[in-house]
Order: sequence, then C-alpha cells, then structure tokens
Amino acid sequence: MVRKPVVATISKGGYLQGNMSGRLPSMGDQEPPGQEKVVLKKKITLLRGVSIIIGTVIGSGIFISPKGILQNTGSVGMSLVFWSACGVLSLFGALSYAELGTSIKKSGGHYTYILEVFGPLLAFVRVWVELLVIRPGATAVISLAFGRYILEPFFIQCEIPELAIKLVTAVGITVVMVLNSTSVSWSARIQIFLTFCKLTAILIIIVPGVIQLIKGQTHHFKDAFSGRDTNLMGLPLAFYYGMYAYAGWFYLNFITEEVDNPEKTIPLAICISMAIITVGYVLTNVAYFTTISAEELLQSSAVAVTFSERLLGKFSLAVPIFVALSCFGSMNGGVFAVSRLFYVASREGHLPEILSMIHVHKHTPLPAVIVLHPLTMVMLFSGDLYSLLNFLSFARWLFMGLAVAGLIYLRYKRPDMHRPFKVPLFIPALFSFTCLFMVVLSLYSDPFSTGVGFLITLTGVPAYYLFIVWDKKPKWFRRLSDRITRTLQIILEVVPEDSKEL
Repeated sequence: MVRKPVVATISKGGYLQGNMSGRLPSMGDQEPPGQEKVVLKKKITLLRGVSIIIGTVIGSGIFISPKGILQNTGSVGMSLVFWSACGVLSLFGALSYAELGTSIKKSGGHYTYILEVFGPLLAFVRVWVELLVIRPGATAVISLAFGRYILEPFFIQCEIPELAIKLVTAVGITVVMVLNSTSVSWSARIQIFLTFCKLTAILIIIVPGVIQLIKGQTHHFKDAFSGRDTNLMGLPLAFYYGMYAYAGWFYLNFITEEVDNPEKTIPLAICISMAIITVGYVLTNVAYFTTISAEELLQSSAVAVTFSERLLGKFSLAVPIFVALSCFGSMNGGVFAVSRLFYVASREGHLPEILSMIHVHKHTPLPAVIVLHPLTMVMLFSGDLYSLLNFLSFARWLFMGLAVAGLIYLRYKRPDMHRPFKVPLFIPALFSFTCLFMVVLSLYSDPFSTGVGFLITLTGVPAYYLFIVWDKKPKWFRRLSDRITRTLQIILEVVPEDSKEL
C-alpha cells in the first residue's frame, strides 16, 4: 500500500525542486468545459494564516499548567526569563521556517525540508513517528484537556468521571475530523472565531493582573530570582515545557501550497502571530504572580482556574469554557495542518497512495484527515499518553533542529536559490544549535525516556527499507494493495490530484 518514491536523487535542484507547484503532472493544459481540476485551492489569507498559528499555539498549556517551567527553573524571575527566551527562540525558528517556506513552496513543513536536504530516509523516519505516535498522542492529550474543561461547569462540587471525559473527548475529536473533511473555508472560519476566543481568554487574565499591579500587588516579585537553586539537568525539561507551550508556529508551513501569496503572507503571519503570542504569554504569567505565589502555583493543577476564582468571582465559571474552546482550536489547527504533511508524504511515495487523494467535490484531503481518527482513538483509550509523548518529544526537536540546519546547508550549497525572505544566519544557527544541544542534554538528564524515544524513532529505518526500498513484493500483496486503494476511492469519493471532477 506504500509506493516507492518516483524520484531518488537530489541533484540539480533537489528532491523537490523539479515540481515546485506541488501538483502532479497532468496530460495537458486544456480542460473540457464544465470540468474542474481536483486540487487543494489557495484559501489561506493573512488573517486565516495568523489565526491558524495563534489558534494552534495557544492551547491548554498557558491556562492549565505553567508550573513545569517554574519547577525546573527554581524561581519566579527565572521562569519569566525562560518564558521570554522560549518566545524569542520560537520566533527565531519561525523566521527560519519563513525563509524555508518562501524558498521551497511546497506543503509538508519539517518533512519537506528534511527530504530536500537530507534525502528520503530521514524524511520517512520523521513522518513515520509523526503518523504512528506523535500526532495521535498530541491530539489525544489536547483533546482530553478539551473534554475535561468543557465538563468542568457541570461538575463543580464533585470529580468529573474519567469515562465522561473520554466520551466527550471522542465526540470533540470526531467533530474536528468531520469539519476538516468537509470544508477548508469553514475550518478556517471557525479557526478565526476560536482564535478570538483564545485572545479574549488571555485578556480576561491579563487585564485583572494589570489592575493588581496598579494596586501595588507586587510582593510575589520581590527577590524574584531567589528560591531553589536552578538545576542544570532541569533546564532541558524547562525548555521542553516552554517550547511545547509555543509549539505550533511551524504549522503554516505544512499548508504552503494553500496559502495565498505565500512569499508575503507566510513571513507576515509568522511575525504578527509570534509577537502577539510571546507578549500574551509573558503578561499572562506576570498576571498569575500578582495573585498566586510560586508555591501555590506549583500546587495548582489548573492555574488559570485558581487565578479566576480569586479575582473574578462568579465570572470564573466562564474560564473553563474558554480553556475548552482554546483546546478545540488547537485540535482543529493541528489536524488541518498535519493532514497536509501526510498528504505530501503520500504524494512523494512515503505513505499509502490513498492519502494523497482529494475529495472530488469538497476539495479536501479527506483520507489524510480521517487516517488520524482511529489512531487518535486508540491513543485516547490506551495507557499513559504523557509518558509516550515524553519519549517522543526529543524526536520532534531533533528533526526541527535538523530542518533549520538544512537552511544553513542550502545557503552554502545553493547560493543562487530564489529566497524572497532571508534571515541573518545567526538566527537559524542559534535555533538549530539550541534544539540539538537540548536533545543531547536530555540524553544525559533523562536517558531512559530519551532512549525509549530514540528506539521508537529507529523503527522507521527497517520500515523504510521494507515498505519503500524493497520493490519485489509478492504479486498477491500488490494486488491486495491496489484492490484496497480502489475500494477506498469509491467509498470516500476521492481521486488523485489534478484529476477532473466526476
């Protein structure tokens, strides 16, 4: 069910550069009257691009548990420094991706850039762990937060049953999948609405915090850098917590082919989004400390709820709803973007062919969207999701560091490459070095989790040779694969890109 890549070399312009439009070649330029090519259309404007980034980045983390950074930095002052530093570092990574996205105008994000620079093996390993573990696990985690907080107002006096949380979570995941399968425009419009809900939620916390500062509530900031000594081994964990809270700035690069005027839209959307997010995150943490001490924050399982209960009275009941909407926006943006990664990987021959097909009427990559549904459900009702994500967190930042290092490689290897947006070299150098340094440090500070994650990632190597390189598969396997693909095409009403509407 997995095709062998049709191109196996990166000479003369690279693995992907020969077809920059990202569309498979058609038989001719002329189309019969009344028929339209089935393609993913350019419907992502600047506003929609900003909403995808903000709406995906701002999830549950900033509202529920900023204690991860405080725990591993040791003081209020250092935690605020880390929030700011992670914001700046995320901006550096985002600017690097802006250059990559405007130079290589193809969807797929990390996968595409690693494929361009390092070749198909590393790119396959990247999409292998993303499809099987990282994305279903991350979607299940953020969805569980959605389920818990959407039920919070109904269980004020008692504990929410775990089964109820999982059932509501399953409904939320299904709604997101259906939405992204049905319409690109509606998915983008709902993302804009949810982004405004997220920003409203942050303002609900920041504004009372500013009022508290004006009233002189600054005693929690006295001796801000005193407290537990910062443990060097805790810094990688603080980094992961911070970068996880900012994660999502790269999602616009997953849908480059659907962005209107990407040379201008991608850099602008990234800069606007990251400025808003970084300022919002830092001010939100400052607001928390106007009312909650460091010790109380470490004991709170949902710091935004604790904060609102102290300052907002009955209005605090609205906070869990805003947190739930924030989580729903992250679910929607993540599924929208990552489905394009699977779509592109399939188009390059690294995933089953059916995932590169588009619905004939809705013009959505339907198979690439719904493939996440059963995998996410398995994760949702399985064991310890958080441990699994800890195992794989190093893989995400390892490949991201490699993708940005690839930018530096392309600068020297292909200096004449068209670059509408260009960043100073120290920006990608600092970002890639920090990612790779923290990955190495995590091997020392948490060798078990990192080692397990490394072994899970390595399973992609034999899978690559089995599914991609080995082209002498039995005839019965090829016939079965073709029959399954044709059956799914009929059931899902999907065709390869650039086909004509039925």
